[in-house]
Amino acid sequence: MTFTAIDFETAIGHHPCSVGIVTVENGVIVDEFVSLIKPPNNEYSPFTIKVHGIYPRDTANAKTFAQIFPEIQKRLQNRIVVAHNESFDRAVLMKSMALYGFNYEQLNVAPKWECTVKIYKLKGFKPTKLSDCCHAMNIKLQHHEALSDARACAQLYLRR
Repeated sequence: MTFTAIDFETAIGHHPCSVGIVTVENGVIVDEFVSLIKPPNNEYSPFTIKVHGIYPRDTANAKTFAQIFPEIQKRLQNRIVVAHNESFDRAVLMKSMALYGFNYEQLNVAPKWECTVKIYKLKGFKPTKLSDCCHAMNIKLQHHEALSDARACAQLYLRR
């Protein structure tokens, strides 16, 4: 089992304010990456702040998506990518890349990523929120902290 799990937290719309990435080689976590990201104009929705607890003051001096993209690229390129609710995280990545002029096709990843929501729905789990799946599978989670979410997603994928 060799893949990369990713999770974004967003500030407003599809603009990320944090990313967590976990690299798995032969079933073992070999790399973890987490970073705050300064969204455009450092703008946030009150709703998203309530969800993840990241404030504009936390990202005022953080790197932009364009500045951390090389770290994301080297962990995702040519890999199987996994996310919990993959369509959301994939859209965040694609829209952020487009905003900064990066070509998504150059990542050479599948058009649709592996999705632990879909996997656990097929297994009969209800509900399939990350926190519910992790509770049922006894996986430690600090929900809406990007690295913890990515790590939990990786564990869910390994146990599928």
